[in-house]
Amino acid sequence: MTKPLWQPSPERVANANITAFARMLESRHEVSLPDFEALHRFSLDRMEDFWTAVWDDCNVIAETRGERVLADGDKMPGARFFPDARLNFAENHLRRRDDGPALIFRSEDKVERSMSWAELYDNVSRLAQALKAAGIGPGDRCAGFVPNMPETIVATLAVASLGAVWTSCSPDFGVQGVLDRFGQVEPKLLFCADGYNYNGKSHDSLGRVKEILAGLPSVKNVVVFPLLADVPDVSAVPNAHRLADFTAPFEAGEIDFVQMPFNAPLYVLYSSGTTGVPKCILHGAGGTLLQHMKEHRLHSDVKPGDRVFYFTTCGWMMWNWLVGGLTQEATLLLYDGSPFYPDGNVLFDFADTHGMTLFGTSAKYIDALSKAGLKPMDSHDLSTVRAMASTGSPLAPEGFDYVYSNVKKDICLSSISGGTDIVSCFMLGSPAAPVWRGEIQAAGLGMAVEVFDDDGNSLIGEKGELVCSRPFPPMPIGFWNDPGDARYRAAYFERYPNIWHHGDFVERTDHGGFVMYGRSDATLNPGGVRIGTAEIYRQVEAIDEVVEAICIGQEWESDVRVVLFVRLRDGLILDETLSDRIRGQVRANCTPRHVPARIVQIADIPRTKSGKITELAVRDMVHGRKIKNKEALANPEALDLYQDIPELQE
Repeated sequence: MTKPLWQPSPERVANANITAFARMLESRHEVSLPDFEALHRFSLDRMEDFWTAVWDDCNVIAETRGERVLADGDKMPGARFFPDARLNFAENHLRRRDDGPALIFRSEDKVERSMSWAELYDNVSRLAQALKAAGIGPGDRCAGFVPNMPETIVATLAVASLGAVWTSCSPDFGVQGVLDRFGQVEPKLLFCADGYNYNGKSHDSLGRVKEILAGLPSVKNVVVFPLLADVPDVSAVPNAHRLADFTAPFEAGEIDFVQMPFNAPLYVLYSSGTTGVPKCILHGAGGTLLQHMKEHRLHSDVKPGDRVFYFTTCGWMMWNWLVGGLTQEATLLLYDGSPFYPDGNVLFDFADTHGMTLFGTSAKYIDALSKAGLKPMDSHDLSTVRAMASTGSPLAPEGFDYVYSNVKKDICLSSISGGTDIVSCFMLGSPAAPVWRGEIQAAGLGMAVEVFDDDGNSLIGEKGELVCSRPFPPMPIGFWNDPGDARYRAAYFERYPNIWHHGDFVERTDHGGFVMYGRSDATLNPGGVRIGTAEIYRQVEAIDEVVEAICIGQEWESDVRVVLFVRLRDGLILDETLSDRIRGQVRANCTPRHVPARIVQIADIPRTKSGKITELAVRDMVHGRKIKNKEALANPEALDLYQDIPELQE
């Protein structure tokens, strides 16, 4: 493609936060930064000046920043940003106390309500006092088995205000899945709601909470949020308090924000857990804060008064990222439930009703809209929506086409990629740069993102391993209960010494953008040639009969053969004609190596709670290996479909 799909107008570039930031750097350091490439180069070559400028530009509230910006900067892991700083994460999210809306919440068609900035501050104040009275202090863990609702954000900020640690998962997790996560970090207090709404139905949570507590002896108190009922019945749950009762003894007042070191623990997030018990990834307050500020302000162009939305649950790192929008004084739009109930218009209705400015979603959602033939451009106004972000899996070029043809023409479509590992992004959008079809726009500022071959050589225009070659603030503190950081080092630093190896298969383009090909541990190797699964999905899912697909490499006759599973539209059967069309589509647009040796129709595709398909679990099932942790899946029963398939025995 010789022209970009979208180019920001000169006015938009001039008014972008990133442009003002570049001008500030030019004035402060007497440099010329005419474009994003120059700004990114400055952010790496003069890393300490860059992160100091981010701190200043974002108006970080802190007791002290300290003199040092980076200590042990040559060590990965081991580098420490702002090692002498002391701050409080929650304080930086509660800088407004007026009557404007801070949170607007919708739970399908059952609940809609809002919370002002003043109410948010006061609610955090009361809950923080109640938590302190219950013995919660710095370093203590508080867990949330919770929907994406205002009380969850109140709880997160109240916990953080005390210097304690927040961890959460969504209420659709099974009991064992919750215990596999929370059981490792031993929380002192558990937050939950009485239930949640999904696909038009209400689901009780308190029955499972009672079972969960039997496996969590560390929990001394349970605090229950009202969602299904105004006054939940908590009598059957040991040591349970309704939120209103728990905070009733305390008057709202000035919050005593506990000032903590930059690297004080803030969040525990969990790996998907599809290959074993989930890893508990510990994130620091300062690194998370600074990175989220940078990504909202500079890469997403979030301004005070904006309306920021991400379709997410509290079991996905994008929820933690969404909370960061409060640092920019933006209103958060919270939606909990199915994005297709009662139909595919619901999120666009939400966007129009509340003036959404940033629409965050997943590549699978965009693909589902396309498959459903929806054209929001014709049915909705969407005049306020300036940007759309997509993550969770690679956004295919056809997904880009769909958005610009059917959602909105003048929109910054930012495919973004990072992960739970860094609770943020390696590559993401730039509001002052063009959008090229099928490409993530840019590497994150301050992120030394490169593509390496097996020998550690940097590549452009060739596929390889995603790495980050210099330290960055949101690197995890480490893993929970990991003496000597042994598992942490093994996860990211063994492949290339002193280099972060992320585990994504990726290509850097001539535009300075990136094309994602899936997880490198799920790449296919027929005949020793590495193939990214996303390349195959792009072709197969372009076929109208195919709803979605999952692809694995099957060990066969001392080699690997490509096996493709397809879920078809209701009522359709995979016959030889359709199989030949699928193979022809892949052969014509990829290479003969990409063509599946076997194509199998399947009724369901297993996925994690955050919606990602699980290639490794399917691969293990096909090979008869034990699946270590089915509780990590949203639909574990789907795995049984992949056992002893006759077509794969021949």
